[in-house]
Amino acid sequence: MEFNLADLFEAVVDTVPTAEALVWGSDARPLRRASYAELDVRANRLAHLLARLGIGRDDHVGLHLHNGPEFVEAMLACYKLRAVPVNVNYRYVAEELDHLVRDAELRVVVTEPDLSGALDRLRGRSSPLDAIVEVGPGLDRVMAGESPERPDVGPRSADDRYLLYTGGTTGPPKGVVWRHEDIYFAALGGQGTPTRGVPPLTEAGQIVERVRRGDPIMRRMPLCPLIHGGGMWIALQTLLTGGALVLDTSRHFSAPTAVALLSDERVELTMLIGDATARPIADELAVDRDRDVPRYDLSPLQVLASGGAVLSDSVVGQLRELLPATKIVDTFGASESGSQGRLRAGEGTPPRLLTDEHTAVLDDEFLPVAPGQVGRLARSGHVPLGYHGDAARTATTFPVVDGVRWSVPGDLARLEPDGTITVLGRGSTSINTGGEKVFPEEVEKVLKGHPAVFDALVVGVPDERYGQQVALRDTTGGHDVPDDDELEAHVRAHLAGYKVPRRWVRVTRCERLPTGKPDYRWAREVAVGAPAPPQ
Repeated sequence: MEFNLADLFEAVVDTVPTAEALVWGSDARPLRRASYAELDVRANRLAHLLARLGIGRDDHVGLHLHNGPEFVEAMLACYKLRAVPVNVNYRYVAEELDHLVRDAELRVVVTEPDLSGALDRLRGRSSPLDAIVEVGPGLDRVMAGESPERPDVGPRSADDRYLLYTGGTTGPPKGVVWRHEDIYFAALGGQGTPTRGVPPLTEAGQIVERVRRGDPIMRRMPLCPLIHGGGMWIALQTLLTGGALVLDTSRHFSAPTAVALLSDERVELTMLIGDATARPIADELAVDRDRDVPRYDLSPLQVLASGGAVLSDSVVGQLRELLPATKIVDTFGASESGSQGRLRAGEGTPPRLLTDEHTAVLDDEFLPVAPGQVGRLARSGHVPLGYHGDAARTATTFPVVDGVRWSVPGDLARLEPDGTITVLGRGSTSINTGGEKVFPEEVEKVLKGHPAVFDALVVGVPDERYGQQVALRDTTGGHDVPDDDELEAHVRAHLAGYKVPRRWVRVTRCERLPTGKPDYRWAREVAVGAPAPPQ
């Protein structure tokens, strides 16, 4: 057996067929459950259906789905056929879908009845789509007639493809192509977790021993979309260790619903995306603490992990007070690099990345920088093959230097004397003000450390004197609104003067992408359209 995701999953099924694999539901629908054997049969039936639609090795199938068992079944069905599932953002409109369908060369898209309208509008546009499959009772009846046995596709390979589309913060979405073995070791648990007594795997057959022994964290719940890399990785990590994957199928995030599910299902690890999710959860837990009879019991929760967006020190402090036995982890990674480590917060300073020997900071010549210097964050070892259909961008982001392949997505970072790395943010969003570089994430983190700032985005807008001028929009979470002078003094206490915002644009909500990442395009439009400050 090779490090192939379908092979690994089926090995888990054969080891613990009756164990609980999936739990799903919402505040509007009762919870349902499926064992590993039941999930395997559902995925097998769907695989046979997809095969009858012409899907086979290396064919691309879009998953245009909300969180739910259908996403997991379709993903596994594709891997079983040696096909390639592709995450499709369910918030995209027809024009965006048209681009992704063509760019990803999708042959079939699995979708939901209330999402299919945008896909239907693609018909007649010379779309590469062969079929649109709608989940629901109709599909269930069709699948009931398909074989429950695993499809016979011959030996699978560690070289089978994993494809993750990433929208980033600017530009059209692009597909990151991985080998199964590489993504498994980069993000799905193959690297092990030595701090929790889980050693790295050296051969695929050891996964059976790991499942029999039991991973220290067995019940996991992503509080982010499965179309997001972090959510998908948590799902696969869970299913490849014999754990139970708990899914909130609500169409809109609700902190009371999420916390209730965490409590009722005795979840041991949850994954969320920065303050946008963490702060409402902390507020809900604070309300529960003050009740005469608390509703929630999160004592089983061992790890609360965050990734993909800023997790501010103030929220971390609140969570640690409310969940003293839970480890709060701020993780760092990217679609192009996998999981790169965790961030260690510093009071009023940018977070520092604690990582391994495969991560480095490189200069423009792809040489390691000296301590104190800024370069681009890079990773070697298990990294992607490149971007789907984009050789030029692949050569830039995944250069081969002296026989070593690097992933260099574009994050700027500074190597510190102690070997840690200060992550400064993407160069594409950096602000040039009077010749000085300002990194938005650095300023945002400081701003969100103010108790009255609920969320903040920082962008650059044109300025005759400085070239670009720092602009901010923020919301408050039930606190008194601080005036501009108070916010300026707060930032100035932690950062150099040229990093202090010169315009303060207040909004009721900071828009974010479906992945939880900042929507800097929206922020820039708001900043440019705001009234100019008095001279």
